Amino acid sequence: MQSIPVDTSRLGVLRCAVGPEPKLADFETKQVKKDRDGNTIYTVGVTVRQEGRRVSVIEIAVPGEPKGVVEGTEVRVTGMEAFAWAMGDRHGISFRAAAITPVAPAGAPAGKGGGA
Repeated sequence: MQSIPVDTSRLGVLRCAVGPEPKLADFETKQVKKDRDGNTIYTVGVTVRQEGRRVSVIEIAVPGEPKGVVEGTEVRVTGMEAFAWAMGDRHGISFRAAAITPVAPAGAPAGKGGGA
């Protein structure tokens, strides 16, 4: 399966639509999917809205639970790749990323500071 790098800077504002959920490897046993390093794979539903286009929601798989990512949060997606897949008569595109992190709101303090 060939991976295609995705330039997320061209996707507009990305927001979490569905918070992180462990991805299941087996729906019957509820066994969660793990990567080669043993990290649980999570999926995050992310809205994508390019200027002048409708909003789309894509699911992005990411290793480890993305901390601070909740519904409505603007997010940054790092190392995103797309994969075309086919199973019988079904086909589609899947997405995975190295990390999904919340974007700090404008005007938010950069760190803990002491007051005067």
